[in-house]
Amino acid sequence: MIMPTDREPCVTAKLLHLVFLSTFWGMQIWVTFISGFVMDNNLNRHTYGFVQSRLFPFYLHVGSACAFFNLTIFAIYHPSDLLNEKEAFQIFIFFVCVTVAAVNAQWFGQLTSEIMADMHVIEQACGLGQDIGLSSNREAYSKLCDNNPKYRRLSSRLWLYHLLSSLCNLCCIVCNGYSLYYLAENLTTL
Repeated sequence: MIMPTDREPCVTAKLLHLVFLSTFWGMQIWVTFISGFVMDNNLNRHTYGFVQSRLFPFYLHVGSACAFFNLTIFAIYHPSDLLNEKEAFQIFIFFVCVTVAAVNAQWFGQLTSEIMADMHVIEQACGLGQDIGLSSNREAYSKLCDNNPKYRRLSSRLWLYHLLSSLCNLCCIVCNGYSLYYLAENLTTL
């Protein structure tokens, strides 16, 4: 059993910390800034939504696990009675990341996928959803919102939960960006 210590972490602990932090960071950059734009420009609306509904739960849960393991490894090697201000802030950053990632995985991400699936059923009944790009046929979706109260409610809820999920994701990106900065600041050599 590993006990909290003021000694230098072993190479295995350092490696695991790097693996978890870089895995989460890499997934965040890929999912947030690359894959979404590629899928939006190449897949029809329903295929894009289907792929997202299958990938995002995995992405969000793996990210939560990575954040949890980062917090755990860091806390093991930085006992609370020996923390300096920067280490205490780093623990706080890891804690925020774990909390926000877990909320996103367990609630916002899941609700977003469920609402989107309900919207797709209505869209299919109206002959919509096969257009490439999310904004290529705005008039038809706007008209559907105007004419179908259920779709309008779903659309409003989707916007809200997607916004909250995006804010959680952005918060985790900032937390992991800070953690990478903290790590780089404390490297003695490459």
